[in-house]
Amino acid sequence: MSYLPHLPRLPYLTSLRSLTGSASRRLRHGRAEPAVGARDDNEVLLDDPGARLAPALVAAAVGDHRPAAELLAATRDAAEWEDRDRFTARLAVFTHSRPEWLADWLRTAPYDPDALLVKAELAVLKAWDSPARAERLREVGPLIDSAAAGDPRDPVPWRIALDHARGVHATHSAFESLWEQALRRSSRHYGCHVAALQYLSAQWYGSHRECFDFAEQAADDAPPGSLVEALPVRAAFAYLLGGGHLAVARERIEAAADRAVALSAGHEAGDIRYAEVRNLLVYVLISQERWADAAEQFRLIGPEVTSFPWAQLSDDPLGRFLELRARARLLAAPGGPQRGRPGRARPRGHYA
Repeated sequence: MSYLPHLPRLPYLTSLRSLTGSASRRLRHGRAEPAVGARDDNEVLLDDPGARLAPALVAAAVGDHRPAAELLAATRDAAEWEDRDRFTARLAVFTHSRPEWLADWLRTAPYDPDALLVKAELAVLKAWDSPARAERLREVGPLIDSAAAGDPRDPVPWRIALDHARGVHATHSAFESLWEQALRRSSRHYGCHVAALQYLSAQWYGSHRECFDFAEQAADDAPPGSLVEALPVRAAFAYLLGGGHLAVARERIEAAADRAVALSAGHEAGDIRYAEVRNLLVYVLISQERWADAAEQFRLIGPEVTSFPWAQLSDDPLGRFLELRARARLLAAPGGPQRGRPGRARPRGHYA
């Protein structure tokens, strides 16, 4: 059953996932440091690829595609769709500036479903940045079709298709058709749900209420621990990013934060799979001046800083993260000054 409500047949768009940053950086007091030795409390990693993806990126940097091929094949064999989506997105961003390794892979195995998946993601990413976006995106449609044909079980090509649909201004009925195909492959795939959430957001062709309705229904139906439970807090962030003109009751923002806090509490500190959700959650908590809860989320984030949402808020995402972390710790401390609200979020790029 589709979560999407019946909406007017309008052109729609849904944003690409936040893919800023091609490699992680270790920072200490805001300066790059060698990745050696024990971490202290001031060391953070921007977009840490994690233990599984890092070797594939290192190999790709010297032109060896085999570790990436083995990694993506493993995610496909094990139906690890969330990891597969995250790895594909990161590999595509890396390939944007270092294409040689993927070209070699495609020469070696032109019909490899994993190579075709990265190729399709990269093509959409590059077309999205073009001044002739719609025309370029229409040209890459067949690449997405090829990726989708690689493994009929895989929802990731359908997430790419939903992203692609934004730029070509597909009709509502076309979007719904893509959404249904995605649900058939994985009814709880987070990336596809984010794409649908973006479509329903007020920033594009929906409204804050529709965005929250969709997110809350999807989260209610999700199994415990699923990333889909974080959709309401993502809806809350979109609302705050848009200025929050009283279209949504504060209680819905608080409930979204509470749900995400519960999700976060069920997973270990520093878990890279939940890093983006925790980074997003901590901003929403700060916007509501829930300093103690925010300080706890900063503890659970540890060094795992993600570009989203901080790159939406500042030209210096790491600096913004560290600034708000210090403020949350100060205001959450016993006897600390219980005041101070962060500046309003401002839209940046098309990833909001």
